[in-house]
Amino acid sequence: MPVWKLTLEYEGTRYYGWQEQKNSRTVAGELRGAAEKFFEERVELAGAGRTDAGVHALAQVARLKASRSARPIELLYALNDRLPADINVLKVEEARSGFDPRREAVSRSYVYQISTRRTAFAKKFVWWVRDPLNVDAMSKAAGALVGRHDFSSFCERRDDDRSTVVVVERVEVARAGDVILFRSSASHFLWKMVRRIVGALVEVGRGSLGVAGFSDLLTPKRASLPGSFEAAAFTAPPSGLFLERVVYQEDERPGKLVPPFPVSRW
Repeated sequence: MPVWKLTLEYEGTRYYGWQEQKNSRTVAGELRGAAEKFFEERVELAGAGRTDAGVHALAQVARLKASRSARPIELLYALNDRLPADINVLKVEEARSGFDPRREAVSRSYVYQISTRRTAFAKKFVWWVRDPLNVDAMSKAAGALVGRHDFSSFCERRDDDRSTVVVVERVEVARAGDVILFRSSASHFLWKMVRRIVGALVEVGRGSLGVAGFSDLLTPKRASLPGSFEAAAFTAPPSGLFLERVVYQEDERPGKLVPPFPVSRW
């Protein structure tokens, strides 16, 4: 049975996430529909990971199986001809039969964009925060995320989540033009984890949450004390979040941190 590795980008605004769901328009559902129109049969489809409703991807990875063959370039054009304009297959590669895009991934990286000004063009790709933010304080607080931690304070549990422990390899907070960027690379990510981290970091930037208080959120016993900061109440909107990269080999690590959608004054 032929197998292909697909790399694709999408704007998630109109979709209820990556994962196929009944009665909801999803990215995987659109991709399956395009593949089945081309092959004129049922296909098998699996993704490297879920993205939530409204979240975008710069390089999501999926596995596609069908009973008949097609050259990678032929499949690339066939899928893109049948996909809506906000989903685009970047690359099609032949893969071995046992390729598992989720389990074989070494790490994943996400980028979040916070706009420091109102923008007419980038609303779907940023979170506009009106208040001045202390980027240095945000960067200092974010440093506590690196390492192996329990992120139960920063996630919403799914039924299939076995653990809330995640190994974060790297974090960056940087300013680029009129956006503040947050990037995190980790073994995997929990549901709403990045958005809740960003929401808490914005509170650090505003001065309403201290660096030490942010760090306490990584210690469940401290985070559960009466009067503790509730990260869920400050979840950042999905519009600014991008799945940047799914890494399978060390040389695929993300390079320089740049805005997925720049916001600059002319």
